[in-house]
Amino acid sequence: MAKKTKKIETPIDQRETFVSIQKSFADSDLSVEEKLKTLYALQQADTEIDKILQLRGELPLEVENLENEIAELKARSAAITAKIDEVTKAIAENKHNIVECEAQIEKYRSQLENVANSREYDSLNKEIENQDLLRQIAEKNISEGKETVAERKADLEAMKEKISVKNDDLKAKKQELATIVESTAKEEEKLREAREACAAKIDARTMSAYERIRSSCHNHLAVVSVFNGDSCGGCFNTIPPQRLIDIASNKKMIVCEYCGRILVNPDFE
Repeated sequence: MAKKTKKIETPIDQRETFVSIQKSFADSDLSVEEKLKTLYALQQADTEIDKILQLRGELPLEVENLENEIAELKARSAAITAKIDEVTKAIAENKHNIVECEAQIEKYRSQLENVANSREYDSLNKEIENQDLLRQIAEKNISEGKETVAERKADLEAMKEKISVKNDDLKAKKQELATIVESTAKEEEKLREAREACAAKIDARTMSAYERIRSSCHNHLAVVSVFNGDSCGGCFNTIPPQRLIDIASNKKMIVCEYCGRILVNPDFE
């Protein structure tokens, strides 16, 4: 008994187009006509889905951008709050340092009353000067710290106001988007189910080429019918008579020689 020859599958090349798979197109459980009809139905479903997505316009992107802006503003607010806490802590430490400096000054002054010689007297006065200088530095730090806190609090209030405005915008955009999505949800679900049903019938190689052509065309049309009797429905260039006959026969894949789209019988519409 002769052994069955196992067919070797060639790996899918992401650069493949319909031109490169024309010869293997008929190699399927579906007839060429059924396969062409399925591809056209897939294209029709995708076109209708595109229209729904177009209806939503820039709203999804605007919502995403607003969410990112709000997240960034909140991060900046958190950084400002952390800075305020840091400076407030430094102010408290400087106040504590002033108290210690004053205590040291008072101690050295009391010791001045019992000095035994001029050397000890000069040494105590030097310590008093040092402590007084440290107190002045602490007072300056407190003053600068209070200014910084006031500035940062003003920045924080401005940031909170911005966040509030952005949140209002986000709420309005989300509501608008939700209204559009809700109004088209059932239709989109049916279209996506139809799309999946068509895609399930098409081999991976053809689907890969279909997706590639769709993504490269400005109108996302990879499969088009004959326009006005003799033109490509994608690029509108004239189709040679023999190709028109082949298209009408539904027996082979015909690709537009100008734009690379699959051309199908206008009767499919």
